Amino acid sequence: MEIPETDSNSVKKRLSRAQGQLGGIIKMLDEGRQCTDVLTQLAAAQAAISRAAFALIASGFANCAQDDSGKIDRAKLEKAFLSLS
Repeated sequence: MEIPETDSNSVKKRLSRAQGQLGGIIKMLDEGRQCTDVLTQLAAAQAAISRAAFALIASGFANCAQDDSGKIDRAKLEKAFLSLS
């Protein structure tokens, strides 16, 4: 089952921000910036990606775990949650 478009757009927006952060981190490394500054930005990017994943959960993560008949497949749901760890 596909993710609803409105939910997908929200997640894509969050991931685009994280992508920008990652580009900034690469630039920081190229410029030889301080390790602590780079690590701070890495933590922020990681948090942004985690928030995108949790946005999927909040918006109806069950869509990812439905079988073709629309019923929740427990194994698919468990696999989807475990993929976040």
